[in-house]
Amino acid sequence: MTEFADVVRRRRMTRAFRNDPLESGTIERLVDLASRAPSAGKTQGWHLVVLEGDDTARFWDITLPDERRATFRWQRLLDAPVIALPFADPEAYVTRYAEPDKAATGLGESTEAWTTPYWTVDASMALMTFLLAAEDEGLGALLFGVFRGEAELRAELDVPPHLELLGAVALGHPADVGPTPERRGDAGAGRSATRRRRPPSEIVHRGRFHAG
Repeated sequence: MTEFADVVRRRRMTRAFRNDPLESGTIERLVDLASRAPSAGKTQGWHLVVLEGDDTARFWDITLPDERRATFRWQRLLDAPVIALPFADPEAYVTRYAEPDKAATGLGESTEAWTTPYWTVDASMALMTFLLAAEDEGLGALLFGVFRGEAELRAELDVPPHLELLGAVALGHPADVGPTPERRGDAGAGRSATRRRRPPSEIVHRGRFHAG
């Protein structure tokens, strides 16, 4: 438990990377652990499109074109040797819950039958496990949103239209060892890291929800 707690407490978003490649098999090790996250009906409806080395330019050229790149605050983020794109698959859940052992739930009718989008929930839990596994290997990772160029990116990577993009993960060796500002993410635009962490007493509601 101590080792797990240490990994959880150490994990931070990394915005500065070295550009040296990851050891062969690293992605597979991280994904093997991520695939053990909880999954409704053991559907495991998520995918990871991985761009490595020079191939990462395909991501940056679409989402951060040259005219914006010079003023981009996190220049060493572009050195990350891996950009991984996690996708959730809603259709996989409808198909799984139409199978005989789950058909009585009615969730195999369509995605509208689901009051909670478990494809998003499950893929997010797998992604969190992936981030923790990266920390455990001594790697840095940054989960960030894809707010520009998603349609072009999907076309470039031949992503089926029904898959739900959760964001992008930059992965690699941190450029700076230890709790430097770029490692912690609390410098400049990363000032969110300086916000107070809510204690359990503000999160846990025993017996009923208590406002205030």
